[in-house]
Amino acid sequence: MDGHDMLLSPAGVEALRTALTRTNFTAAGIAARLGPQATAAVARNDFRAALRATTDGDPLATLIRVFICEQTEPEPAVAAALAPLPIADALDAGLVERYRDGVRMGLDLEPYGDDWWVLADVPASARPGRSLHAEHVLGIGGATQTMIGAAVRRPVERALDLGTGSGVQALHLSTHARQVTATDVSPRALRFAATTAALNGQDWELLRGDMVAPVAGRRFDLVVSNPPFVVGPGATTHVYRDSGRVGDAISAELAAAAPGLLTEGGTMQYLANWVHVSGEDWGERVAGWFAGTGLDAWVVQREVADPMSYVDLWLTDVGEADPQRMADWLDWFDAHKVEAIGFGIVSLRRGGHDDPVLRVEDLRQRVEAPLGDRIATWFDRHDWLREQGTEGVLAARYRATDGLRLHQEATIGPEGWGVDRQVLTMPHGLRWTEEIDPLVLALVGGADGRLPLRDQLALLAAAHDVTVDELAEAAGPIVAHLVERGFVEPVRP
Repeated sequence: MDGHDMLLSPAGVEALRTALTRTNFTAAGIAARLGPQATAAVARNDFRAALRATTDGDPLATLIRVFICEQTEPEPAVAAALAPLPIADALDAGLVERYRDGVRMGLDLEPYGDDWWVLADVPASARPGRSLHAEHVLGIGGATQTMIGAAVRRPVERALDLGTGSGVQALHLSTHARQVTATDVSPRALRFAATTAALNGQDWELLRGDMVAPVAGRRFDLVVSNPPFVVGPGATTHVYRDSGRVGDAISAELAAAAPGLLTEGGTMQYLANWVHVSGEDWGERVAGWFAGTGLDAWVVQREVADPMSYVDLWLTDVGEADPQRMADWLDWFDAHKVEAIGFGIVSLRRGGHDDPVLRVEDLRQRVEAPLGDRIATWFDRHDWLREQGTEGVLAARYRATDGLRLHQEATIGPEGWGVDRQVLTMPHGLRWTEEIDPLVLALVGGADGRLPLRDQLALLAAAHDVTVDELAEAAGPIVAHLVERGFVEPVRP
């Protein structure tokens, strides 16, 4: 996109970058100025310490007060802080706005990462009583951070950001993709993304259109999306939230589009909501989205909300306080027997296999960041299991992952303590917990990397008076599951 599609002219963007660099208005520069305690307080929207640390009136202090602490400052001070960007240009672009006897932020200009800046709209919380623009452009919120953390960060040639908004996902893609394409249905969002790209010295292909339509017929090595996934009757009032599709159809639509978007070996990841319908298994319902795609799929549910909390969250998010709107939304959930709404991450891969793996499951425990690394190695483990086949799995040697813990519950009886339940806990990574039986306990306990699994099974078979083949038939799928979860790891030659 050319400079006319940005919020500022190319010269204006260059001048703004000069101002931000000159004043050290970066994440590191702000942290150094405020100190650790005030910086941590700002993250909680407590600006008191930051305001006390920025009374000097110098350019960095002024920018912190305006764009971080949401204050109104004298226009001459703001003009000096933004120089060489003329204050008139900043006002015309909406970067700042006149308010009462001074100037305040008109847009959210957020220093981000080591040396990035992201432009977005001011959130509803900073403008109480003001309705959000229909094409409101989100900043870096919770869902954005979830997608950033979940994305696989391996080097790729071509990457796609579907529904780019402010462009923050594309910024991250630019660190490990040679070519970045980003789409959005909103022309306004694309102007923000183009400005974010230029401000950070990036050159992305930006295309306007609804979801995958602008890239029909093209394939990418990595696709990420934080789409308008909110579930409801299909009304569209805010494009960042509402897809115009009824229910959770946008998430199913992306699943259906994935095979045509990915190169061989390519990965697609997106955030999704899905309904929990009374009398139906939510996992089976979501799994149906991927039937026939030929893709490996791992869907993890990170949160679940009841309808009332869900509607309240999203109405509050846009500053809406319309009782009728809430009632209509809740009535729709009631009519469709929706008892809960799940939120999670969909990770798909075009592996070229005849037997694609499909897992849909809860992953609500706290996990070790970054989640994207855990997702990448999950697919790697499945590749290894496929390559080995049954005989290879039995021939391999395994080592229990470091730090495994065993928790036992026991009841005392006439003959002493009897173990009722044994739970294996992984203290790192995805932090899985697994209730296990004595066979699994023996397999994990013996996984010290020295004996092939078949030899380990021979010892267990002799101890339990069964044949090795009988035990191998039972143990093979168990070990595959332990490998998938990461409880045991194959010892590489």
